Amino acid sequence: MGKVFAVANQKGGVGKTTTSVNLAAGLSILEKKTLLIDADPQANATSALGHEINKTKNIYRIFDSSISVSDAIIKTSIPNLDIITSNIDLVASEIELVDLNDREYIFKKAVNKIKENYDFIIIDCAPSLGLITLNAMVSSDSVIIPIQCEYFALEGLGKLLNTIKSVQKIHNKNLEIEGLLLTMYDTRLRLSNQVVEEVQKHFGKMVFKTIIQRNVKLGEAPSFGEDIISYDATCKGAKNYLSLANEIIKKNKF
Repeated sequence: MGKVFAVANQKGGVGKTTTSVNLAAGLSILEKKTLLIDADPQANATSALGHEINKTKNIYRIFDSSISVSDAIIKTSIPNLDIITSNIDLVASEIELVDLNDREYIFKKAVNKIKENYDFIIIDCAPSLGLITLNAMVSSDSVIIPIQCEYFALEGLGKLLNTIKSVQKIHNKNLEIEGLLLTMYDTRLRLSNQVVEEVQKHFGKMVFKTIIQRNVKLGEAPSFGEDIISYDATCKGAKNYLSLANEIIKKNKF
């Protein structure tokens, strides 16, 4: 049975989608059957892999019970990698789920039906702590938390950790923190090095050994509808995400 990761941080611009897309691609290239789920209404993970907005097969249709989770899965051009796309309709789910008794478990029931078909399932969460992100965490085995190496790096992290504790206590006692991932690291900047030192000092082994360096190619790849490894396998970004994929495979003993 596969392991499910939610890539979450309510702070925007920290590299959640970049991490979700490129980690999923890295795991796939390392011959692990992987599913990427775009749980962000902005659908950036969807477009980053070159997929157009699909009105009939997407995550919103799972939440409103229009289709089964199996019917929502789309194959990508990358071997071993499938995707469940998103679109702006997902915003409505935040309102539509409120009155349902089992609103926190809707996506978990869907994911459990396909979990055994994959080695890894990566859920790209929106920059919020709303019901969709809560559903993602309840569905997951662990959470990957991207943190950018900038001044406000730890802003809001306490709130996210408290949310994870609440999910553990009430909805998913087995939820773990897979790791804190330092992103947008610039070796030339003193501030970046200070943030790395601070995070590693406070969180120790919770921090991934792999650090994602700031790389222009990481910003270019989505405009071509490609993951970083397909776009330029020799660049720093590709090497960093392959390193992260290897670290996760080793940690989970796959």
